[in-house]
Amino acid sequence: QVQLVESGGGLVQAGGSLRLSCAASGRTFTRYTMGWFRQPPGKEREFVVAFSGSWSAGNVWYADSVKGRFTISRDIAKNTVYLQMNSLKPEDPAVYYCAACSAYGTNWPPASYEYDVWGQGTQVTVSS
Repeated sequence: QVQLVESGGGLVQAGGSLRLSCAASGRTFTRYTMGWFRQPPGKEREFVVAFSGSWSAGNVWYADSVKGRFTISRDIAKNTVYLQMNSLKPEDPAVYYCAACSAYGTNWPPASYEYDVWGQGTQVTVSS
């Protein structure tokens, strides 16, 4: 079973940038479908981005709310995935979670309930 630890959250001004990290241990993340989710204060958890750990062409899916501003990347040697967040907006503050999905049904991206493993989350705060 893979374990996930997020880091990189913090306070940033609107329009600024942050890079979140998700360090995997136990197993390589390339065996999983990986996702980032976020939970704004008082709201439900929402999807941010999903991608095949093997980096299959085309298997990266961003939520419309972050498309063009957020970018995922990976470092296989470090067994780490990253979420680069640019042009942060007042609606982006949330606890951001990294998750791993070992198997999903027919729909892409996988639904949140299909993710087997979750990190503890990292807080992102945006000041206006």
